[in-house]
Amino acid sequence: MISEKAENFVLFSKFSAFSDLEKFVIIIKNKVKEGLEIMHFRPCIDIHNGKVKQIVGGSLKDEQDQAKENFVTDQNAEEFAEFYKKDGLRGGHIILLNSVSSPYYAATQKQALQALRAWKGGMQIGGGINDENAEFYLDAGASHVIVTSFVFQNGRIHYENLEKLKQRTGKERLVLDLSCRKKDGNYYIVTDRWQKFTQVALSTEVLNELAGFCAEFLIHAVDVEGKTQGIERELVKMLGEWGRIPVTYAGGVATFEDLEKLKREGRDKIDVTIGSALDLFGGTMSYREVLKLCEKY
Repeated sequence: MISEKAENFVLFSKFSAFSDLEKFVIIIKNKVKEGLEIMHFRPCIDIHNGKVKQIVGGSLKDEQDQAKENFVTDQNAEEFAEFYKKDGLRGGHIILLNSVSSPYYAATQKQALQALRAWKGGMQIGGGINDENAEFYLDAGASHVIVTSFVFQNGRIHYENLEKLKQRTGKERLVLDLSCRKKDGNYYIVTDRWQKFTQVALSTEVLNELAGFCAEFLIHAVDVEGKTQGIERELVKMLGEWGRIPVTYAGGVATFEDLEKLKREGRDKIDVTIGSALDLFGGTMSYREVLKLCEKY
C-alpha cells in the first residue's frame, strides 16, 4: 500500500479551480448510464534510475542518465501497482526510462517486474521492448507490451520488426507508442526515450496504417510532458477525430479544466494519463476527483 501520508495527500488535496466541476460530473455519469463513449483514466508508473519519478519529458538524456525531476519517491513501483489494483484500474503503463546500457537499468527493471507481479494482467509495460524480450514481460504479468524504438529505426517504420513483434505478442497484446514532438508545424514520432526525431509525422494516414498491427496507441505529447502547462490541443483534436482504436494521451494536463478540454477536443474517444499534476506525484489535482470524472478502463 502507498504510505498513510501519501494516502492522506490523495484524500485531502484540493483540486484546481473549476467552477463547473459538479456539472461535469453529472454529464460524465449520464454518459456512463447511456453507454456512450467516455474518457478513461489510465494510471502510470514511470521508473528512472531505479526510482518512481515524474520528469519533464523533453529533459530526458541517456548521457549520465539525466532528467529534470518533478517528483521522486522512495516508495517502490510495487506499492503503486498494488494501489491501482485496489482501485480496479486497468490499462495503465509502466515505463522504464533508462536505456539497457545504463548502470541503473537493472534497478529500474527490477522495480518494473515487481510492479507487474503485483498487478498481474493489469498494467502494460514499455521501455526497451523488442521481439526477443516481449514474451518475457508478458509472462511476467504485463497485459500488453509498449513499443517504439524497435519499430521506428533509422527514422522510418521498420515493418519487418513490426511484423516480428505482432507474431510474438499477437496484435491484441501490442501497444505502439507514437509519442511525438512538434517540428515545422507537424508532430513527428520520436524514439530512444523521446530524444530522436523520426521522419514519420503523425497523421490519420499513419494512424490508419499502424492500427492494423496493434491493439492500442500510447501518445505522449513530449513538448508539454511534465510541464503542467496545458494540453496539445491540435494533437488531441486530430486523435479525437480519428478514434478507430483505443488511444491514451499523456502530456500537459494541469487542471480539471484541461481534463474537460481533453474530453471535449478528443470527443470522448481518448483516454488520459496524468502524471506530475496528480496529487499522488506531488501535484494539485486530486486523484479521487479524477476517478470520479473518468470511467475506469
